[in-house]
Amino acid sequence: MSVESVNAELKPLLREGEKTVWINVAQQLKAPVGTVRSYTVNEKVDVAEGNCLVQGEIELTRTNRGILAEGNLQAQVKLTCSRCLDVFTCLIPLNIEEEFFPTTDVLTGTSLPSPDDPDSFTIDENNILDLTEAIRQYTLLAMPMKPLCREDCVGLCPPEKVDSNRSSHKHVLS
Repeated sequence: MSVESVNAELKPLLREGEKTVWINVAQQLKAPVGTVRSYTVNEKVDVAEGNCLVQGEIELTRTNRGILAEGNLQAQVKLTCSRCLDVFTCLIPLNIEEEFFPTTDVLTGTSLPSPDDPDSFTIDENNILDLTEAIRQYTLLAMPMKPLCREDCVGLCPPEKVDSNRSSHKHVLS
């Protein structure tokens, strides 16, 4: 199943311009522990200062406490090279493994106690599992601290601030 088709059904719930990866897990919360469903992710997600395309496969497994999301995704992020200051696209692999906890009992509609960890991911009262924040956090953690457009990037020439990768210039000694 595609996350795009799930998001299309939920589009009226989105604010304009908002990018999300939502999956309705109501049926899976009613299923026995161990039930697995697979989804294809192909969505844009707001990360840092812009949107990045996130693609891959995610598996949702019913646990005794909620839903375990596991998957291998790839985020295409625009970064600025720390040497030459060019903007380039960097492919960042994401290996997601997070458990999401329901806030409402799927059968009765009564509120459930909050998870012990306040930073836990939750499934909202409409049984929507939102992968957006998990993807954002995993992407931010995986981004390089000093991104390079390529391994052999020479960078800028300090006196002239010229990109040494693109020009062959010589220093004039005074």
